[in-house]
Amino acid sequence: MNRENSKKLIQMAAVEGALLRQKVANELSEPLVGLAETLSGIIGSGGKLLLAGNGGSAADASHFAAEMIVRLTSDRNRQALPAISLNTDMCVLTAASNDYGYESIFARQVQGLGHAGDALMVISTSGNSENLIKAVDAASEMKMLTVGLLGGDGGKLGRMVDKKLIIPHRSVQRIQEEHIFLIHLLVELIEGDLVNG
Repeated sequence: MNRENSKKLIQMAAVEGALLRQKVANELSEPLVGLAETLSGIIGSGGKLLLAGNGGSAADASHFAAEMIVRLTSDRNRQALPAISLNTDMCVLTAASNDYGYESIFARQVQGLGHAGDALMVISTSGNSENLIKAVDAASEMKMLTVGLLGGDGGKLGRMVDKKLIIPHRSVQRIQEEHIFLIHLLVELIEGDLVNG
């Protein structure tokens, strides 16, 4: 790609992202606030948040858990908030994959770490990942709240989860950019609900 085409690509991506950000702000503000209130209630009642995703969405799940455990807002010193990324333990991931199949790597952890009253958030740009579908099935059986941070039309997960935030776009990279935007907002809203100051 020549330099001029590269610069055009950058400009087009910036415009596309800005338009999508405004659409997300307009259409998802109400469900985002509602989800933050629900998650705050779960955590405030002694529950925790489990998170899972594949690829870039695995990184988003880990990012979300880190912001909850540590903090998002740098001027707010607060207690840790309970969140676990199910993507991070290589021993568990490889053992579960070897013994039960890759599609069971998250469901097995939900069964071991989750309890009624907890929440599972699955992050997926397509909404069709089999290992996340099985995790949602396991969480539902255990009476956990299930949440999808999804893209496109929401896929199969969009029809399964209790609550969902769907980025209405086809581009994986634009969806992922909005997912991290929503993650940061969720943490900030949860901090505002649960932390004094």
